[in-house]
Amino acid sequence: MRTSRIARETSKISHAISPDKATSRRQTRSFANSLSAFAAVGSPVTATNSMPHDDDSSSLSSASSSIDIEDHPYLSPSRKRKRGIDTPATVVSSVSISTRSSPRKGGVKAEDGNTEAKINKVRKVKRQPATEIVNDVGGVEIHPPAHWEEVYEAVQEMRKRVLAPVDTMGCESLADAGLSERDQRFQTLIALMLSSQTKDTTTAATIHALQRALPSPGLTLATIRAVDPATLNTLIHAVGFHNNKTRYIKATAELLHARFGDDIPDTVAGLLSLPGVGPKMAYLCLSAAWGRTEGIGVDVHVHRITNLWGWHKTRGPEETRLALQAWLPRERWHEINHLLVGFGQTICAPVGRRCGECVLAERGLCPSAVVERKKGVKRRVKAEVGKGEGSGYVKREDEVVVVKEEEVLADGGVVKREEEVMVKTETEAPGGEM
Repeated sequence: MRTSRIARETSKISHAISPDKATSRRQTRSFANSLSAFAAVGSPVTATNSMPHDDDSSSLSSASSSIDIEDHPYLSPSRKRKRGIDTPATVVSSVSISTRSSPRKGGVKAEDGNTEAKINKVRKVKRQPATEIVNDVGGVEIHPPAHWEEVYEAVQEMRKRVLAPVDTMGCESLADAGLSERDQRFQTLIALMLSSQTKDTTTAATIHALQRALPSPGLTLATIRAVDPATLNTLIHAVGFHNNKTRYIKATAELLHARFGDDIPDTVAGLLSLPGVGPKMAYLCLSAAWGRTEGIGVDVHVHRITNLWGWHKTRGPEETRLALQAWLPRERWHEINHLLVGFGQTICAPVGRRCGECVLAERGLCPSAVVERKKGVKRRVKAEVGKGEGSGYVKREDEVVVVKEEEVLADGGVVKREEEVMVKTETEAPGGEM
């Protein structure tokens, strides 16, 4: 029977490295290719006998003490080789092994046999909210969410690493320290009224503009009462809903003068009686301006993040405030707003949460941590040609780009988003060119 030159050369290599030269077996072409490649790398492996593994020198799994060349996963041919007597042999000069693990699967074994840190692994996390328990005397007790203290302390540590806008431009820090305490309290109230639906950076810039632009001594109750509404509206135009806020601020200034002795109210009820002031502003203002904490100031960050953690399932900030006050220790009521606002500005943002940098995701403490993201883009083009001016033509194209994004959460949930953008173009051409 005729054999190819490659088969004959491979047979010689096999006999040369085999410990038992008297024993031979028929070789398949895939085995011959694998053996040739393995011999080219220079690895002294016997084909039939087991060989001892040294943990420091072997990059293969130590689960088995022997391995057959035909079973080696990285030296098997990836495709059928072309038939032909003069086909040159392929020489493997190096083998590169890359391991990619799924976020939901365990880590891979290192060369020393130990399991590596499972960086991408996020175990499934259950939501364990606060619960109501009826005690022995028939009363209702609120049990806090599981692991809430560990979550809280981890967020405190993360907040120390990165400076957030609220740390330097929060409403509590914007009052002019050179004015009287009464004027400082008024500036704190105005800053909170401007901050609604507005970034901290914009609020800070607007307050500084008022302090500079209004007559000496700057932003006070008297200068706000005296300023023209159109001028005030121009000064605060950068904040959200500036038209409404202009009306609210002017009306508030008159109420403070008529009913509260030119000072801001020192009760939650009094603050809530002012136009444009809601529960969040009232509790934050009472705490920051008067130093009394009677409730939690819950904004969109506090509401969103505590729901992501599974501490409760509430529909709005006011429900969240009541749910938190039922079990959160009172000494944390003032600080939690500042803590979670900064956390929401730096790591747990409303869009594009950075779960890969979050300690809570790493420790399996956040059921809403994103463990996998999938993104797809589809384009649809609709074109039509119409008559243009004179003898020319106009080609109109409507291109619709649909971006679909899917996030898999640590608790097994899936969040889907879809965004559609349309781009219209027109191209003119002389007659006969389209």
